[in-house]
Amino acid sequence: MAYTRGNLAVKEKAHERGNQSQRYRETTKVVTRRAALPVREKLLYMFTIMFCVAVMGGLLWQNANLYNMKREMYNLNTDMQKLNAEMNELTIQKEKLEEQIPQEAAKLGYTESNEEGFHVQISTESGSKTANSEDAAKVARK
Repeated sequence: MAYTRGNLAVKEKAHERGNQSQRYRETTKVVTRRAALPVREKLLYMFTIMFCVAVMGGLLWQNANLYNMKREMYNLNTDMQKLNAEMNELTIQKEKLEEQIPQEAAKLGYTESNEEGFHVQISTESGSKTANSEDAAKVARK
């Protein structure tokens, strides 16, 4: 029992006891301070980040080079396809022109012989002369 106003026989009232505890409630708050990072640890983190950035930059540069090479290959393939199509057209034109050679030669005065090549009938003031294709080529050059 508690001593109340000089009388030990008197009981303490419960509501008075509750109010006193609520009025003077003590609370403590624990505050923890984080210590600053040491310089060595800061340098370690900084170099780790710089290493990661350098590796990513290298990978990016390598991928850019691969992309450029693939793009050049694609462009070369399309150019090759265009050139092949043009070559096919020129081959067809060549065959057509080769078929026209005998007709054009006949217009110019060449005649076919049993041997390979053409003979040309060249008329000059002194008379006519027969020449083979080699002689005709010489005359054509002059």
